[in-house]
Amino acid sequence: MSKAFTKEDVDLPERSGRVRSPSGLPPGAVNYITAVGAERLRQELAQLKQAGGENAAAIAHLEETLTSVTVVPPPAEPGEEVAFGALITVKESSGQLRTHRIVGVDELRFYDDAVGWVSPLGRKLLAAKLGQRLVLADKEPVTVVSIEYPTG
Repeated sequence: MSKAFTKEDVDLPERSGRVRSPSGLPPGAVNYITAVGAERLRQELAQLKQAGGENAAAIAHLEETLTSVTVVPPPAEPGEEVAFGALITVKESSGQLRTHRIVGVDELRFYDDAVGWVSPLGRKLLAAKLGQRLVLADKEPVTVVSIEYPTG
């Protein structure tokens, strides 16, 4: 391969000696999580500790994860702009509605409609406003019709 097609400015954490967070985020990235997600992780940890036995690795991983998270509370006054933790409903041109919940990487498994805030879709949605038309990954324009902040 020609040298022109290599990226010299990208240094993988594993090669440079930097360590990724337990969540797999790059070094230096803040590990955001919703209050609901953090509580679910705490409950999961408590259940693992109660079960005891062969869960030592899972317990250690959850403890490390919980020390690395930064809990982001929902906005005091939900407005017309999407923020972390939002449940966004978009309407396709066909009239079909889809929801996306913007959450941290450690809580993606908790929701069927979860989108990581660091993903391209998550970043695009975080920049959206109520009523705005967006072109998402599938290239079909959608309109943001609802922004909510679930508490459970």
